[in-house]
Amino acid sequence: MINTNMETIYLSFLFILIAAATAADAAEAPPPVLDIAGKQLLAGAEYYILPVIRGRGGGLTLAATGNETCPLDVAQEQQEVKKGLPLSFRPTNAKKGVIRTSTDHNIKFSAASICVQSTVWKLHFDESIQNYTITMGGAEGNPGRDTISNWFKIEKFDEDYKLVFCPTVCNYCKVICKEVGIVVQHGLRRLALTDSAPFKFMFKKA
Repeated sequence: MINTNMETIYLSFLFILIAAATAADAAEAPPPVLDIAGKQLLAGAEYYILPVIRGRGGGLTLAATGNETCPLDVAQEQQEVKKGLPLSFRPTNAKKGVIRTSTDHNIKFSAASICVQSTVWKLHFDESIQNYTITMGGAEGNPGRDTISNWFKIEKFDEDYKLVFCPTVCNYCKVICKEVGIVVQHGLRRLALTDSAPFKFMFKKA
């Protein structure tokens, strides 16, 4: 009888510890990102990023800039009716299945490229416009100093979302922290860092 009671007390205590740990993790985790259907974004699943403001282009796609065919940059479709290319997201911890705000992610186009490069997003300084733009060729995973330009955060923006470059994958690295907006160059709507005009968008399951 004593042994049975001790086992019951031990199991009850263990259950309380597990429940407390689970509650603590849930309290510390940032809110999940939701698509237009109100469902949580999942790592590895494909989504379209679509503008909230009407009449200013469509979804996101790959585009060549200037006279160079490669590398390809991230740009917005000129026509509102075009959804662009689907994307997937990978958090720093690949075991985490839900995509959350204020968390570093790789962003990757789910499409083939004519260039010999990955379709993972990375930050790149473009001399022609003297600004940081988003291009292809990033590395997936392996968070740290060597991949610091490949991580982006999704943040809440009113009832919708915006992208922010402010990676926290390297504790001792000095990084810039800015929102991602749209810059127009020769009629092409490119994604670039901005101080005051972030690109406001929503997610749609592909």
